[in-house]
Amino acid sequence: MTGAGPLLLGVRHHGPGSARAVRAALDAARPAAVLIEGPPEADALIPLAADPELRPPVALLAHAVDEPGRSAFWPFAAFSPEWVAVRWALEHGVPARFIDLPAAHTLAWGAELPSAEGESEAAEGEQVRVDPLAALAGAAGYDDPERWWEDAVEHRGAGERDPFAPFEALAEAMGALRERYGAGGRPRDLVREAQMRLRLRAARKEFGDTVAVVCGAWHVPALRERTTLTADRALLKGLPKVKTELTWVPWTHRRLARSSGYGAGIDSPGWYGHLFHAPDRPVERWLTKVAGLLREEDRIVSSAHVIEAVRLADTLAAMRGRPLPGLGETTDAVRAVMCDGSDVPLALVHDRLVVGDVLGEVPESAPAVPLQRDLGRQQRSLRLRPEALERELELDLRGDTDAGRSRLLHRLRLLGIGWGEPGPSRGSTGTFRETWRLRWEPELSVRVAEAGVWGTTVAAAARAKAEADAADTGALADVTALAERCLLAGLPDALPAVMRALADRAALDTDVGHLAQALPALVRSLRYGDVRGTDTHALSDVAAALAERVFVGLPPACTALDSDAAEQMRGHVDAVHTSLGLLGEALGSATGTDPGAASGTGGAAGAAGGTDADGAGSDGAEGTGSGEAAGVGAAADMDTAPTTTVGTGESAAATPAPGAGGGVASPPAVGADRSAGAAAPSHAGGGAAAASVPGASGSPVSAPAPAADGGTVSPPDPGAGAGVTTAPAPGIDGTVPSVPGGPAPGIGESMPPGPEGPDRVRRLRGLRRRWRGVLRGLAGRDAVAGVVRGRAVRLLMDEGELGAGEAARLMGVALSRGTPPVEAAAWIEGFVGGGGGLLLVHDERLLGLVDSWLTGVPAEAFTDVLPLLRRTFAAYDPGVRRTLGELVRRGPGEQSDPGARGLTAPGFGVEPDAGRADAVRPVLRLLLGIATEERNLTGVGV
Repeated sequence: MTGAGPLLLGVRHHGPGSARAVRAALDAARPAAVLIEGPPEADALIPLAADPELRPPVALLAHAVDEPGRSAFWPFAAFSPEWVAVRWALEHGVPARFIDLPAAHTLAWGAELPSAEGESEAAEGEQVRVDPLAALAGAAGYDDPERWWEDAVEHRGAGERDPFAPFEALAEAMGALRERYGAGGRPRDLVREAQMRLRLRAARKEFGDTVAVVCGAWHVPALRERTTLTADRALLKGLPKVKTELTWVPWTHRRLARSSGYGAGIDSPGWYGHLFHAPDRPVERWLTKVAGLLREEDRIVSSAHVIEAVRLADTLAAMRGRPLPGLGETTDAVRAVMCDGSDVPLALVHDRLVVGDVLGEVPESAPAVPLQRDLGRQQRSLRLRPEALERELELDLRGDTDAGRSRLLHRLRLLGIGWGEPGPSRGSTGTFRETWRLRWEPELSVRVAEAGVWGTTVAAAARAKAEADAADTGALADVTALAERCLLAGLPDALPAVMRALADRAALDTDVGHLAQALPALVRSLRYGDVRGTDTHALSDVAAALAERVFVGLPPACTALDSDAAEQMRGHVDAVHTSLGLLGEALGSATGTDPGAASGTGGAAGAAGGTDADGAGSDGAEGTGSGEAAGVGAAADMDTAPTTTVGTGESAAATPAPGAGGGVASPPAVGADRSAGAAAPSHAGGGAAAASVPGASGSPVSAPAPAADGGTVSPPDPGAGAGVTTAPAPGIDGTVPSVPGGPAPGIGESMPPGPEGPDRVRRLRGLRRRWRGVLRGLAGRDAVAGVVRGRAVRLLMDEGELGAGEAARLMGVALSRGTPPVEAAAWIEGFVGGGGGLLLVHDERLLGLVDSWLTGVPAEAFTDVLPLLRRTFAAYDPGVRRTLGELVRRGPGEQSDPGARGLTAPGFGVEPDAGRADAVRPVLRLLLGIATEERNLTGVGV
């Protein structure tokens, strides 16, 4: 090979033995030029390989300009012979060029291949894709090609006596294979080899015969073949072509593995990298790495384990007739000595070391699309470095850096660049925390190039993509999910287009299931306003409109359903119920008020006494014109506890609210041991006055009065030894009066100017009241599926709308003998399914009803209801199931003394034990991340 003609160095791609042999051969031959298998368009990128910031593994990425998704990669590792040849040429000032088929043809080439001249149809039919290494290993008596390659090449060294001998032997073996198998089932290789011969002729004309060619050993016989220039050009004639762009991109060892689908991949890139870089004693160094990894995972591994593993590996190699221990011997030694015969830690060694997660780096000077450059700038400014190893990232959105990271990751997801996937947050359910799982894959570089058509920056591209998706998305739930993603990504400019699409889809969609699916994502979006600083007022109107349509369409949609459809409808009911609860929370943060506080003009009536239009009471007292204190008008609409200030022993005086006529009046404080004082006048809006009724201790208490929106005003609860006063309500001018000591929790400093804020508040509060009416209708209609009726009763009971006695009555009706057993079982599943086991634990009347019904189910129907019951009760926690078993064994209807109940149902007493609860509160605060000091919230006495 050192005589006349070019120096042909046939190699195995990504083989460390070939890489060492190439370096030795180039040092010995000192060629005038180095030709390398690869796309010729990348010649301009070769000088970047000398940049110290270009660290392998890297890959040449070629993509079509008009269709970036059409792409191809040419990977290089530090132990790849082609990379070694490039680096040697740059270090010695020798020209280096790529000679394979141009990427313009590779990307445009379809399934149709040009037929090779001289091949008959019979020969083409016999073509079978051949693995050269497997064929040579089989001829040598090996059943494992990797093992044969290690023994024949990796363990031979670099050829100290004759650096060209390994290449001559390999070329001779490949020549025999080509004579036997021809193209080996690779017709495209014939065209590629014609291109290589043309490039080789040109190089020989320019540099003479002192040219070295580094290519796959399979191609060496074809490059030696004497063919005419006309024949080679004929093979290349008429090939399709597209305009392409090339650049360097990071690559990973994992993507070099054959298991990733890479055709020229290897089984153990991490092991091969170790063999290439280890200066001496590779087995000892490798087992030391393994021991370090296992110790990091808290396994007991010492230096004695390493010594014994080395001895065992050497012994196994001698017994198997191998020159040196290979990966098989070292793996067996690790399993026996360090892993105690277990394959579980061995899988970690294979994943982290044998394959590895090394990620290459590319300098900023490498060509890139503008979007890639903007992404790189943001990654550096946010200190969010791409890594091949999957990692978990916790974000606190209250900080600027973490908020920027969240926006970037959400924008990339909108663009289809899946660098990170959101997961459930640990330790917090608030909207200010996010958990991400990050992992950079080389293919993401292609996704970035594809997304470059939408814009030159991440923000601009994400906005354009969101607007395009809004126009193309057909399903209503998908549009609401897109709105949520826009808010998460901090893209308020994209919301108008998304909201228009959302309004259009909502107006046309009549399917209640679709509306119910769309509502949760929309309501969740409302919660991001205070954390991310996004205006979500437009979303609240759309959410309210969707909820109204669900209220109207849900009752008829719940009739005539089979079991699967009924179960799906139960999920919709749960989703709507949860969404309305979140809507109340979002309302409080969006408008600056507590969801349970009354607001707006013309609100609830006063506690006692009346007023005229001027605000003057009939008894001469000065009136208030804005609204009753918090909690009085809200309880009827929102069914939430009123916002009150609870003192101990003495009544706390309420802060006066400004009246329409300029006067001020204080509502009374009501206590069990103290009479209420002066009567408060009604609103200027004309609410009717409430009559005075006797309280628990004889003091007058305000009876419910109709509110301006058609609801009723609930009276303040009498406190036992504690005075109760209501919090201030917003005035006519939209402001909230100051409260001594600061505002109450959940109340902001101001409302949105004008009537828009109060009107939206009033409208959204009415949704909860109407929803409870829908649930009552579902619970009482026999035509509604049993699982839906049971769920409606359960939700009403959780809301406090139904007492335990009423719920027991409804359950008794549902489980009566006139109800088919399957329908009754479905009712039970709806009522106590999904974590309702504690209801049966703490209310033995309900448990007794279930027990009595179950024991009365006829034998022929029992097999039909058993799957439903098993599905229901299997979802309970083990402790709940155990307690239910104890109660059933004792007999749920049996009355026993508290001591006996404590013995038969461990952990459940007759009354809560406040002392034991106080003992665990500090530990719970630490576990939940709550401040250790008691928070004495304004308006709430502890």
